[in-house]
Amino acid sequence: MTSSTTSQRPMFSLEGKAVVVTGGGRGIGRGISLAMAQAGADVVLTGRTPETLEAVAGQIRAMGRRAVPVASDITKAADIDRIARTALAEFGYIHGWVNNAGSANSSDVGPLLDMREDQWDAVVDLNLKWTFFAMQAAARAMTKGGSIVNISSRSGSQPCPMTGQYGAAKAGVENLTATAAVEWGHLGVRVNAIAPGVIPVETSKSMTSESRRRRQVETVPLQRLGRVEDVGPLAVYFVADESSWTSGTVVQVTGGSRIPVGLLTYLHKVNQDVPV
Repeated sequence: MTSSTTSQRPMFSLEGKAVVVTGGGRGIGRGISLAMAQAGADVVLTGRTPETLEAVAGQIRAMGRRAVPVASDITKAADIDRIARTALAEFGYIHGWVNNAGSANSSDVGPLLDMREDQWDAVVDLNLKWTFFAMQAAARAMTKGGSIVNISSRSGSQPCPMTGQYGAAKAGVENLTATAAVEWGHLGVRVNAIAPGVIPVETSKSMTSESRRRRQVETVPLQRLGRVEDVGPLAVYFVADESSWTSGTVVQVTGGSRIPVGLLTYLHKVNQDVPV
């Protein structure tokens, strides 16, 4: 091994890069924020709860990296603009932007036949509309190129009974990922997406019974549910220079699962209710 080789920086290093992570204070976003810092990036992390953002920022600073928490609401255009302006003011450039913020509340769950307009709008606006405008803000800020990473879901490509609007929104995110990769490629902006499977986070753990967790595990060939740490390394790859010829892709992180447990549960209920 030559001295020139040994002096090269480690593969997938984000040293000298600044990354924005929306929804970066908890769950998958927290895992991504920490993974970015572990790879050497400085991180702007956003979310609605200052306390959780500051807690993660403290962990990042303990690694010797800079962390800038920005309490904000991603469903407000002014806040998206403020996130971009803050990142540029603090670091001079945005090399990576991870659109992680998104969810569906328990109040939005229901069959398509009964879905109200407000239930549709709440989920689709958060997961699709505002993801797009965050993508747009990131691309406009990346005047010398960069990497946008959208967090989709396995629900974007598989049936999503009882939260059909969530699945539709994530399918839209995946289409936007491909389209933006085409439109922004000549600008040096790469756009990719990650579609996680079942990854219990703080809120879902308290709402999921042990029996349901067992059924979920039974659908996963690798015989475990996902962890927030399973998503961060792939997000790091998409921001790293080593992925410079990767754009417009959606990578599923599901443990090999192809069967959504929600589909099995729904079909079981339907079959139980159908008279013989």
